[in-house]
Amino acid sequence: MNIDEKDKKLLILLQQDSKKTTKELADQLEMSVTAVFERIKKLERNKLISKYVALVDKKLVKRDFVVLCHVKLLQHTKEHITNFEREIVKFPEILECFHVSGDYDYILKICLESIEEYREFMVTKLTSMQHIASTHSSFSIKEVKNSTVVFPG
Repeated sequence: MNIDEKDKKLLILLQQDSKKTTKELADQLEMSVTAVFERIKKLERNKLISKYVALVDKKLVKRDFVVLCHVKLLQHTKEHITNFEREIVKFPEILECFHVSGDYDYILKICLESIEEYREFMVTKLTSMQHIASTHSSFSIKEVKNSTVVFPG
């Protein structure tokens, strides 16, 4: 789907605050409310907008102990990869999982309350998975940037 400048500006505004009313968006884009509504529906139909979410402050819900865990699989067979990916998405502690190139096969972003909780997660859940050969963990000291913006304003 081709997006024009108005679509791009609309996406930028929605990424900044998706709770803005269609009227507010129309005023900022100098368009009619109907035109903005139709553009939003078109962007949703074409999956450019996949969902609307509330961003939660990890510190306030005691999930600000962030771990980047590098995972190496025992083998790189389709079966091992498929089984690992099927199992890993079931863990709510894992916010993101990337299949990557390099020394490790996956990088997991895990958010918990404490290092003790991470140890428990590793011992009871992650390392009990059959296809993992090794892991390497890094702990976040400070979050410097966290963005959900794809089109910067």
